[in-house]
Order: sequence, then C-alpha cells, then structure tokens
Amino acid sequence: METNSPTPPNTPLLELIDAAAFGVDAPQVVTVEGINWRVMAGDFWVVAGLPGSGKSDLLATAAGLQRPERGQHRMFGAETAELDEVELLRRRLKVGMVFEHGGRLFSHLTLAQNIALPLCYHQNRTEEGAGELVATMLGLIGLAAAADTLPGRLNRNARQRAALARALVLRPEILLLDNPLRGLDPRECRWWLDMLDRLAAGHPQLGGPPVTLVVATDNLRPWLDHGRQFGFLNQRGWTPLGDRAQVIGCEDPLVRDLLPG
Repeated sequence: METNSPTPPNTPLLELIDAAAFGVDAPQVVTVEGINWRVMAGDFWVVAGLPGSGKSDLLATAAGLQRPERGQHRMFGAETAELDEVELLRRRLKVGMVFEHGGRLFSHLTLAQNIALPLCYHQNRTEEGAGELVATMLGLIGLAAAADTLPGRLNRNARQRAALARALVLRPEILLLDNPLRGLDPRECRWWLDMLDRLAAGHPQLGGPPVTLVVATDNLRPWLDHGRQFGFLNQRGWTPLGDRAQVIGCEDPLVRDLLPG
C-alpha cells in the first residue's frame, strides 16, 4: 500500500477541532475534551500532563487509532469520519506511533521480525525482501547484534528502541511518542533526545525529509531545549502553552509541577 505521497504544503498533518477523546483503557470514559489542536509539518510538540491526564488517549485519537467521541478529526487535510477504511488506513500509515512500556512488541518475534512486520503486512514484502531496510533500522538504533533476539531477553531500553525502529520503518511523516523517557537512565535519555533532534532535522541514515514529532510526557524539564511547541493536559482539558520561554514563565502551579528540579 502506498503511504508516502506528499502532503500539500500548509496542510495540517493532524487536526482536532472541539474534539473529545475516549480513554484507551476505559473506552466509555471521556478523558480529554475541548481539544483544538493543529500539528503542522516541521512541528516538534511536547504535550505534558500528570499520570492519568489523558496523554495516551490524546495520542491514540490524533493517530486515528480510535475515533473522537465528538468533534472533528482531520488527518492530512481530510475529515476521518468521511473516509472509507482503505483511505483511512492509507493516512494512518503516514503516522508512526511509539507506545509506552516497551513499545508493545510481539514477544514471539525477534527484533528483526518485529521491525519487518509493517513492511510484510502493509507492503507485501517477505522477511528476506525487508532484510536490507530492517538491517538499516537496527543499525540506526544500535541493536544490529540483537537482530535475532526475542524481546523478552532484552531490557526495556532495547525494546523501546526497537519500537522506535518499527514505527519508523514505513517512513512516516509524523511520529507520536508516548512518554519515551519514562524510567530511563540519564545516558539513555540523552540517546533519545539526540535521536529525536536528528529525526526532526532529517536523519541522514533515513535519507528522507524531517519528521514531525509529538511527544507526550509527565516531565517537561528534559524537553525544554528540544520541543518547539508545548501543550498541557489537566482536568480533562487541553491548553496550548506556547514556546520554551512561555513554558518557563508560566505561573500555573500544575505546570510548575511538571518542571521538577
């Protein structure tokens, strides 16, 4: 399936208009409402919120993995409610997603097989046909030696990196990451921040344009020198915070709680 047709200039990649998001783990519960949010090509959004504030639900809704309870959701300029399943899938495949807690890898597949899976499923490639690109992705994340290892035999750091490679293998225009730094040591955090900066600039190993980024986090501090736009979730609401200087100058005590140290 073709996924990489370019989005017209000045068209929002993702847009939510007066939308409400369901809970991922509690589908009958609205966790965030009144969302008016636009993600443009080249953005690097950092969305902060305390645990349970609806960050994962917002990302899942924006990525098209679940429909909003109400309001409009647009992907690459098209209202998703008006798309058939084939066209919706085509647009969803232009959005990469890195899930929290080890990335939801398949435990019975090796790292290489996990990364190859989107290519095999959506592009009808064989594992052999996907091999060169998979090897490139494993090199990108520094895990070439672990290609034939099952996820359960690796630590969380390696699994989370593999989830990043799997999300990038279809060359998405936009990448959503759910709390990617949570539980990582300082060295691994630096690896992620450096990698995302490179993706935002256009990573030379991927040979493509810059990747638009959206990161959800419960700690704004590590992202202040990396994000370009910041938002905040609290009490079921969405609030844009502006740029780095506006975040630092924000007097909201709940925002200050998300800036430890």
